[in-house]
Amino acid sequence: MLVAVEDPAAGGAEHAQAARRRPIRGGACPAGPGWTDRAVAAALEVHHTTVARVRQEYATGGLDAAVSRKAPDRQYRRKLDGEQEARLVALACSAPPEGRKRWTLRLLGERLVALEVVEAISYETVRQALKQTASSRG
Repeated sequence: MLVAVEDPAAGGAEHAQAARRRPIRGGACPAGPGWTDRAVAAALEVHHTTVARVRQEYATGGLDAAVSRKAPDRQYRRKLDGEQEARLVALACSAPPEGRKRWTLRLLGERLVALEVVEAISYETVRQALKQTASSRG
């Protein structure tokens, strides 16, 4: 979960993770020669693996790697565009098929394929699309 916290020294908001890492990478760390990761973690009230990870990132990638959040490894193309999502929501809000009390995610996906809105779609994609809306399936 990303939480923005006010940082008066930086003059704005930053992610909570960055706020926890700042003393480790910014020289405010009380660690000197002989300090262990666990001692630094106890002094800064962070987990010792956070200290080890920040040190490792700094050693391998420099200050930018230790300061910046890592970019995602993959870029995901959206499975449904806005028009297709609108059709999905409209379908989910409509009356369920004959003999059914309500729509299931699988039924919605099958109906989208039958209506040629999409070539193929998984029920998980249907779930994620409906989760992003304020619609209620029933």
